Amino acid sequence: MNPYPSNHELPSISNRGALPFSRRQFLKTSALAAATSALAVPRLVAADTSPKKVRMAIVGGGFGADFQWHEHPDCIVEAVSDLRADRREHLMKTYRCEKSYPSLEELVKDPKVDAVAIFTDGPLHVQHVVECMKHGKHCISAVPAAWATMERAELLAATVKKSGLTYMMAETGYYQQSTQSARKFYQEGKFGSLYYCEAEYQHNGLEVLYVIDGQRTWRYGMAPMHYPTHSSSQLLSVTGERLTQVVCHGWGDDNQFLKDNVYGNPFWNESAMFRTNKGHAFRMNVWWKGAHRGCERAQWIGDKMSFFSSHPNGVGPVIVRSGDQMEKDDAGFARQAAAFEKYQQVEWWKTDLLPEPLRHNTGHEGSHTFLTHEFIDALVHGRRPTVDVYEALAYTVPGIVAHQSALKGGESMKIPQFERI
Repeated sequence: MNPYPSNHELPSISNRGALPFSRRQFLKTSALAAATSALAVPRLVAADTSPKKVRMAIVGGGFGADFQWHEHPDCIVEAVSDLRADRREHLMKTYRCEKSYPSLEELVKDPKVDAVAIFTDGPLHVQHVVECMKHGKHCISAVPAAWATMERAELLAATVKKSGLTYMMAETGYYQQSTQSARKFYQEGKFGSLYYCEAEYQHNGLEVLYVIDGQRTWRYGMAPMHYPTHSSSQLLSVTGERLTQVVCHGWGDDNQFLKDNVYGNPFWNESAMFRTNKGHAFRMNVWWKGAHRGCERAQWIGDKMSFFSSHPNGVGPVIVRSGDQMEKDDAGFARQAAAFEKYQQVEWWKTDLLPEPLRHNTGHEGSHTFLTHEFIDALVHGRRPTVDVYEALAYTVPGIVAHQSALKGGESMKIPQFERI
């Protein structure tokens, strides 16, 4: 039984670039939406091979080569692109594709391409989505959905709305094995009231990506909270909450990277406390430097049960349950004794949540095959993908505002909302 129900309505997909689907498929998808309309968290739809395959193009030969488009039964890799010839060759070899273009601008003119996977530089994501949708192409882009400014976020939302095409953000946090377990626990009511969550993305050593071949890259001096989605997704994809207010603080030193970057960013690390639309607290750290070990993890705290994903310091996933037995603490006071147990992490990629050819372990805690399948399956069945443009902006925009808060010395700031239509 699939544990991920959805209240996502069918998208309005324009004829331009849209994939046709049968009456049977429409009725099947409509029935699913009606049956699950009261539930808050999206689900995966099991593979149902379509008579028409999605013709994908992949742009960006770095991270873009880490997905499984060529393995999906409903997908054909039609073309690839990168500015660098060596990366184009790598994409062609990875996806067994014989057609390549030297730029995205040339690729989008190909009438055989239905959809484009955009794995280009972070600040270019919105620009490239706009260009693709101008030519009638559906899009999935790497994170973040919009880089650094509200103007870019607004442009993305307006472009997707006007085009009627499908957009998805390839947020790995949504499909990490631990997040999928947390989502299942939440749907089953095991947390009770999930009143607090904290997530952290710690990634030392990014400086090696700041300068390549003597040239500064887009990552040079980037603000941590401009890359928030690996953390924000850990709560929002589980409960469906939205982040409405934030206080954020940053830390930096006198390193040259923080003195002359184009972002005016003085911080290596940023730590934020958010308020959700349900009045809950959510703490988020995004750190690039310090005496800590790298991780991309979360812990979900409820009044009946809490779930802690694996910690880099050697503690595996654990569950803590509220207990009825009493004990005394080290000061002699009575308290309820919580039950502590190890959790054997389910490997969701081995299950029928994925088509059989995609049931293998992949990067970012097994999430890549799920992202591959979700985008293709959403197009085939004419439905919203789980991380559609509104979900993507709900993960992204809080980080933009949090960085503004840190620049203002921790001022409390409200977070604009993009409402699903």
